[in-house]
Amino acid sequence: MTQIHSTPPVISPELREFDQSFYDIVKTINILSAVNPANFDEQKQTFFDSRYSIEPEFTYIGSKIDVFATKRRLFNLPLEHVLDEDLEEMYFDTLNSYLDKVDQFNSIGSHDFIYDTLRYFGEPTSKDVGNARFILHLPGNLEEEGEALLDFEQIKGILVEFAESNQLSYGLKVEDNMIANALVSGTNIKVNRHARLSLSDTNALAHHEIGVHLVTTLNARQQPLKVLEIGNPLNTMTQEGLAILSEYLSDNLTIKRLKILALRVVAVESMIKEKSFRKTFLMLKEEYGASSQTSFAVCARIYRGGGFVKDYLYLQGFHKMLIAYESEANFKYLLSGKTSIDYLPQISRLIEKGILMPPKFISPVFEQPADLSEVKQYIAHAIK
Repeated sequence: MTQIHSTPPVISPELREFDQSFYDIVKTINILSAVNPANFDEQKQTFFDSRYSIEPEFTYIGSKIDVFATKRRLFNLPLEHVLDEDLEEMYFDTLNSYLDKVDQFNSIGSHDFIYDTLRYFGEPTSKDVGNARFILHLPGNLEEEGEALLDFEQIKGILVEFAESNQLSYGLKVEDNMIANALVSGTNIKVNRHARLSLSDTNALAHHEIGVHLVTTLNARQQPLKVLEIGNPLNTMTQEGLAILSEYLSDNLTIKRLKILALRVVAVESMIKEKSFRKTFLMLKEEYGASSQTSFAVCARIYRGGGFVKDYLYLQGFHKMLIAYESEANFKYLLSGKTSIDYLPQISRLIEKGILMPPKFISPVFEQPADLSEVKQYIAHAIK
């Protein structure tokens, strides 16, 4: 770890005002909430009733934003008030990334959305697809591995216990129309009332959503500046990679779970080429043996909004975070907020200079990892 200055530099009023203004502009740009289909259950039932013969038509509640006015406000931010070189680089890159996010937010539900998300997240490389196919050809069932399913109350209880035992502040919301079984949004743990999960999947979810996503949110809010709450550019890869790494280190990353992550990669590749929910759905069923329920869940995630390609980043992020965990002296600084591995050098120097703070909360499994089998370690390190 780097040495931290005992007398941190004074953050000027101009810098604080710049930081707050930036945050105020972008705080309502929440892509994940905006792309949650309002009619998910209805469209799923219609799709199954049609025997997979129609394209689902998802609708979205999210309000539009004034793209021109928002971009103008971002361009007008006085970046010259950021005097530290590391901080200036982070703000400059983050500001530019939000110019792309604004376009993405406003094209939800249209044919342009996939191109806006491709511009922001990129697309799967041949290496990404190769990793996915390697995992999908591993022995093991893609579906449930013989475990009994927990109901909503049991799942909620495990998630709440995880947060409270680690002294993490949270809110709790029950959702009736959500693709995910549970997720963290801000400091709220949202649980799908219809969720049914095995114990291992529920424990994995706790480490993923609460152990990483809630932890990094709480740490971001401890910072003297909001730059790590706003988030580094493309922090999705790092944040989701950390979350999958936490599943792995807690010994809750099953072959089934890995295969679902791999399905997302090949599904994104199919979506970019075919742009047909039905064709991608049938590919997952016929080529990879996924059930109708699993295939629909994967397709709904990547086709929401008109084509949300970010899901291919989970496997890539896991690979990069595993390497960082094993080799980076300042690895835990990645929990300081919504960070990106690309900015770890800058974040480390900013913490050393006292401008940012080291993380107050640390995901428990990064302190005390489980004793993993040689087979699991081999598979994890075989992902390149």
